[in-house]
Amino acid sequence: MGLRERKKAETRAALAAAALRLALEKGVEDVRVDEIAEAANVSPRTYNNYFPSREHAIVAGITASRAQRVADELRSRPPGEPLADSIVAAFAEQYREPPSEALALITSTPALREVYVDSVTSMEPPIAEVIADRLGVSELGASVLAAAVSAAARIAVQRWVDVRPSGLVVVPAASVEEHLREAIGHLAPALR
Repeated sequence: MGLRERKKAETRAALAAAALRLALEKGVEDVRVDEIAEAANVSPRTYNNYFPSREHAIVAGITASRAQRVADELRSRPPGEPLADSIVAAFAEQYREPPSEALALITSTPALREVYVDSVTSMEPPIAEVIADRLGVSELGASVLAAAVSAAARIAVQRWVDVRPSGLVVVPAASVEEHLREAIGHLAPALR
């Protein structure tokens, strides 16, 4: 990673950490973009180059570096293990338990729940790389399979958080791993 990319990653991380810290201190509704920017020592305009909303910044504070951790976990799985099982294990490890304060924020704020569930798509590029390596498929094939895995994981996480149309959040009896196993299981034939 070059200097410019490293600086951008550092700025993004600083904004995400500041957003999460402020949300935990003040509550999501009381956090303003200019406060997040000030806490990260950047201008509000710079903030807008990184995040479209405060909810995205807060969720990034919770999920920072998750995509890379999923890819690293996938790469460390036994080569003979079915890819679908490797993917379930890698995702489950990252979603098993967010910090309890952060989970309370997510479950109590509809906009954060939506962004949290949608954050699964950020994992597509590193998953595509692993799929291409493991299955020997083209870049296009790997991207399509990674998008399918991302969609299945998003649905599994959505079911785990279990948001009802009324806004009620239900804590399901099933673990995130069980939801992931069921959803990604439907893709198992394509991941062989």
